[in-house]
Amino acid sequence: MAQEQALPMAADVKDEQLDVAGPWLLMWWRFRKHRLAMASVVVIALFYLVAILADFLSSSEPVTTNERFNYVPPQTIHWFADGWIRPYVHDITSTLDLTTFKKNYEVDTETRFPVRFFGRGYEYRFLGLFNTDRHLFIVETPDGHRAPFILGGDAFGRDLMSRILHGTRISLTIGLAGVSISIVLGVALGGLSGFYGGIIDTVVQRLIEILRSIPTIPLWLALAASLPREWSITRIYLAVTVILSLYAWTELARVVRGRFLAMREDDFIMAAKLAGASDSRIIFRHMVPNFASHLIAAATLAVPFMIISETALSFLGLGLVPPAISWGVLLKSAQNVQTVALYPWLMLIAVPVIVAVLAFNFVGDGLRDAADPYG
Repeated sequence: MAQEQALPMAADVKDEQLDVAGPWLLMWWRFRKHRLAMASVVVIALFYLVAILADFLSSSEPVTTNERFNYVPPQTIHWFADGWIRPYVHDITSTLDLTTFKKNYEVDTETRFPVRFFGRGYEYRFLGLFNTDRHLFIVETPDGHRAPFILGGDAFGRDLMSRILHGTRISLTIGLAGVSISIVLGVALGGLSGFYGGIIDTVVQRLIEILRSIPTIPLWLALAASLPREWSITRIYLAVTVILSLYAWTELARVVRGRFLAMREDDFIMAAKLAGASDSRIIFRHMVPNFASHLIAAATLAVPFMIISETALSFLGLGLVPPAISWGVLLKSAQNVQTVALYPWLMLIAVPVIVAVLAFNFVGDGLRDAADPYG
């Protein structure tokens, strides 16, 4: 009956392959039928590729200011000139409105600046291996190089696209690092609680109940307020990651405890004990692999929670602060009505946040459905 139910799931797989397929292969066969999840895997891979190559894709340093381009609107790249593919951008001139003290920008259609691919810009360390100054594209001007401001500029004339690219690196790595820590804590404490029971179970469960009874925002406020303001960006980054992990492990720990309670009296566990297997071997070689697919699905669904949490903390000024660059820090600069009304392009940072969170959720849903290949 199980094989008959699995046939529609893997119609393109031969019967003899199903008979010998392991759980991971069955999970993969079912997961690839989830087209939205497969497309989301590609999207997530592109996000992390952008995070890795952020310096190469950026046209200017994300912290470089230029008073001439304060709140400059997005520029258009023109691809054809004189019947040939010669990308360029027009020069931008600005005038100051003495009534509102707002800069008004106008496009100078008579002046063209070429866009050079793989041009030279600021120097950076490529993948931590060697120094280079090559970038995907750069605008050549008489006074040097600058970004084409494809997504516009912020209050200090910094290129918004470059800042979003570098913010992707921090926000996505916080998500992965936070989930990794929460999985270790959740599996370790939840496993000990479910496997041994007794006083260990009581202590772990009371700790979980205490943590989950504390409202999230006050907890974040207290933990963030305890961070010394003289700390470097790196230390604050690590502290924010740990803060998020200390709260996220509780739900996973309860799931792991429940699975351990259900499995610890099973025949294969009793056989392992009679064979003289140590407790650590029973836990990590026999029990954890039995629901590893569920752990992967839970981890994938936890990453968007970490991303949203970091974004919310930084948006409220409790997480990363400038000069650090993350999605939350960039959203904080667009939190007033004036920005929405006069400089709407600063809200574009919400697009990668929404897309990344949706992609992780779709992948998590696909993994959760595929975790039971015969379901």
